[in-house]
Amino acid sequence: MNWQPGNTPLNPGEQEGLIPSLATQDELNQWERENILAARRWAFARRQIAKVDPLTESYIRELHRRMFSETWKWAGAYRHSEKNLGVLAHEIPERIAVLLGDIRYWMDHKTYGVDEIAVRGHHELAVIHPFANGNGRHGRLFADLLAVKLGRPEFTWGRLTMTMTTPGLAREAYLQALRAADHREIRELLEFSRS
Repeated sequence: MNWQPGNTPLNPGEQEGLIPSLATQDELNQWERENILAARRWAFARRQIAKVDPLTESYIRELHRRMFSETWKWAGAYRHSEKNLGVLAHEIPERIAVLLGDIRYWMDHKTYGVDEIAVRGHHELAVIHPFANGNGRHGRLFADLLAVKLGRPEFTWGRLTMTMTTPGLAREAYLQALRAADHREIRELLEFSRS
């Protein structure tokens, strides 16, 4: 598979975790897309969204597992390898716990509006990069769920959420907004999330 700029390359062991037999990146993208659509239906089911607390470590992993369980054997498991971005692998559980605590604090103390809480949560998930792959898509779905749970509509993410795995203007705008957020400039990512 050819990795696009902004994608996290998989090591050979992680690549061996591919469940279906696919020959091209386009086939992989389409396969993952179908898996993610099924996960969205599960996550946004009326009973599911009413009863779930998305601010638990087990839910973070379960959401990723449901998004990629038909694609990768390691879906829902934190990565064990070091990547070109993200925290050190052994720091992931602690950083996830801190993030979830921060989000609860922001909600309880109304530190930010709902959109900003969800977008900041998404950005920090991208910074942690807890999984071998799928972190951006996972983080966007997590932010959508959090927004809906708190009474706001899903984000539009440049209206191209599912196609951001391929190069283009929306993907570049998204990556640029993430880089700005890395420097504590969240406004661009916040605006992109509703564009």
